[in-house]
Amino acid sequence: MLLEGLHLPLTTPFFADGRLNLKKLERNVERYSLTPAAGLVALSESGEPGMLSDEETRLALRAVAESAAAEKVLLAAVSRDSVAGTLDLAEYAGQSGYDAVLVGASAAARNVRESLVYFQSVADRSALPVVLLSGAEAPLPVEVVAELAGHPRVIGVVDFRTSLERVSILKERTAAVKREVVVTPVFAAATGRMLGRRTELVSAESLGEGSSGVVIAPAKAAVRTRTKVVGFQILAGGTEGMLEGLRGGAVGAVAAFAACAPQACYEVLAAWKDGDHGLAAEKQERLLEAARRIEAELGVPGIKYGCDLNGYYGGLARLPLLPLTGAERGEVEDLMRGIRN
Repeated sequence: MLLEGLHLPLTTPFFADGRLNLKKLERNVERYSLTPAAGLVALSESGEPGMLSDEETRLALRAVAESAAAEKVLLAAVSRDSVAGTLDLAEYAGQSGYDAVLVGASAAARNVRESLVYFQSVADRSALPVVLLSGAEAPLPVEVVAELAGHPRVIGVVDFRTSLERVSILKERTAAVKREVVVTPVFAAATGRMLGRRTELVSAESLGEGSSGVVIAPAKAAVRTRTKVVGFQILAGGTEGMLEGLRGGAVGAVAAFAACAPQACYEVLAAWKDGDHGLAAEKQERLLEAARRIEAELGVPGIKYGCDLNGYYGGLARLPLLPLTGAERGEVEDLMRGIRN
């Protein structure tokens, strides 16, 4: 699966009483599907995955998959502390139409060896390709990422400890990995939902009495494809690290701030891809103050309020996460002024 571009981490809407609001989630996904983001990430950290029950997790995964445009790459964050729990969610994501699963380290792993066993066991039996998640507070060691990159089912990493040096080293250590992916004629990702579309054929029985029998041709995919060779795909985690990641060799980004400002975040990657590195730096600089305060400091409640300001449904986070104070809301309003979707 091709991972190039901006992948937008979804928030999870709730009713005022704390119940899961699937209608608002579906509406958000439909609107995000109209943006130039390459993909959507369900139940990443911005989606409050630890706040959901197993049943709610499945309901949210299904709602996202059924509402997303077919051309959007879908990543499902399915990390659980046990291999069995992670595989169970990975299987459900595969049945729901996702393209890959995002898997972070298990809190139960006591050392590097157990961490490797966890990732390798998940990758061996996962229903979908695996994208590693390397967190900002506890990043995966470069040696671990490099070893896992050789697994045929591990296709990339989202790295939140983004720096030019670290991404460059990851790129160098995984340079030998080469894989063939299916893409569209314009070299965009060909998702499983696109390839699963079939042409509708009419059988003889449906034509009524007196109709002669006809030979039904096998159904074929409704989209033309080609292949492209890619390496181990690195995605910069976080909004502040997008440009540094791209400079080091990342192919895209997973930026939490994109939930409330998808167009502004996309423009950084678009300018870089067009070779206008000066414009990319200017676009990134324009985002930094807002992203640092809203994404890094205020967290999920801040991102959700930013969504409310930009036409997406944010609403309240689940307790114990508290809503923003009046002063914080005013600060977010000032920071978001001029940053539109």
